[in-house]
Amino acid sequence: MKKTTNTIRFETRVPLSDVMKRNPIMISIEANVAKAAKAMCREEVGSVIILERNEPIGIVTEEDINCKVVAKDLKPSSVQVNTIMSTPLITVSADKTVVDAAQMMVKHRVRRLPVVDKAGKVIGIVTVRDLLTTFNEQNELLTDLIEINRDDNIEVGMCNRCSQMSDDLKRVDSVLLCPRCREEDSLT
Repeated sequence: MKKTTNTIRFETRVPLSDVMKRNPIMISIEANVAKAAKAMCREEVGSVIILERNEPIGIVTEEDINCKVVAKDLKPSSVQVNTIMSTPLITVSADKTVVDAAQMMVKHRVRRLPVVDKAGKVIGIVTVRDLLTTFNEQNELLTDLIEINRDDNIEVGMCNRCSQMSDDLKRVDSVLLCPRCREEDSLT
């Protein structure tokens, strides 16, 4: 944790290599949509990266297939992937972090980022779901850290028994009680 003026920020530098899925599905630009869909189903993924002369140039997602082929009642085997792919391909370098990838996704309004090495070769892919899982795990850890470091003696808030606001709540049998309710408890 890093303390700045009146703010505490939890900083982490989770490398993309820790969360990315390695060896994403890649197919040739000459392939049709049916082949792309079969590859996605076989591997249980939501996208394929399109290659031209072994260079990544685009991506086809489930949404592309649904909106650009199925919704238009086109025959997948007669539609080439290059006609529905998103291009240019937005990628992220493998030496970046989860936060870097999330910022890129927001900036470019994408849900999947191919991860490339220094030579520009695709070595993985990271999705919004991958990032959300990581952030959720971090949030759970932070919650646990806050809980074990919390001062159990005094809290500000609403009494769990009488619902009155108090700046002197104390935990009694896992219930937050104001001074009046604590006093009533001690008399019984």
